[in-house]
Amino acid sequence: MSATKSKGIALVTGASTGIGAIYADRLAKRGFDLILVARNKARLDALAKRLTSETGRSVETIPADLNDKADVAKIEATLRGNAGITLLVNNAGVGAAAPLLASDVEKMDEMIRLNVGALTRLTYAAVPGFVARGGGSVINIASVVAISPETLNGVYGGSKAFVLAFSQSLQHEVADKGVRVQAVLPGATATEFWDIAGLPVQHLPAEVGVMSAEDMVDAALAGFDQGEVVTIPSLPEKAEWDVYDAARRAMSGRLSSAVPASRYNVGRPQPAAA
Repeated sequence: MSATKSKGIALVTGASTGIGAIYADRLAKRGFDLILVARNKARLDALAKRLTSETGRSVETIPADLNDKADVAKIEATLRGNAGITLLVNNAGVGAAAPLLASDVEKMDEMIRLNVGALTRLTYAAVPGFVARGGGSVINIASVVAISPETLNGVYGGSKAFVLAFSQSLQHEVADKGVRVQAVLPGATATEFWDIAGLPVQHLPAEVGVMSAEDMVDAALAGFDQGEVVTIPSLPEKAEWDVYDAARRAMSGRLSSAVPASRYNVGRPQPAAA
């Protein structure tokens, strides 16, 4: 075991490869013990063995399919029952690149259940304990399609827009309770995601910059260290997001009114002449 005091336990979903595996690596090196969740037991066990050897941290693995209700319930129980967990990384998810009209609705439903349903249930399982203990963090992996829904499949974009809105709302709710929430919006990242989505990364347009998964996670963690609620690793200037978000917040005060906007020319009935 490492002589360094643990920062608590980080539970990482989708941890067997790609972004999740790199989060596991970086968090172990930061002093977290780990609970790693993914479907592929062999990959999980190999990663756990390597990280324990390299960092001395305790690494537990839980093979689970987060599109399976029983497996989701198992991870929920772990989050509720283990008071040592101080960080939840909701990384598990799938994507799609095909247009909506060319997509299988059953696959789209599976995507919603994983990207939205499982993430929501795991967050609900973790956050009450964080609040009760006065501390804890949630990192939700969204995507730039959350604010650019025209870029890829609309159900995928919609699922990631949910992750962004959910994270922002939750942060607003728990910020004064010692709990932190971060939404990470990666652009194109070199992982197996693209193969699974049906658009291998080498087939992306030349103008699309593809970031390494290592750089993406390191940037996201730097954003976390800087206290960002929303981190977009590829965005050159944080001020661009700040302007976007400020405009959204300013408009929010004008989104509900007793009368329609004048441009719709919805006239009110005039009183009858006396």
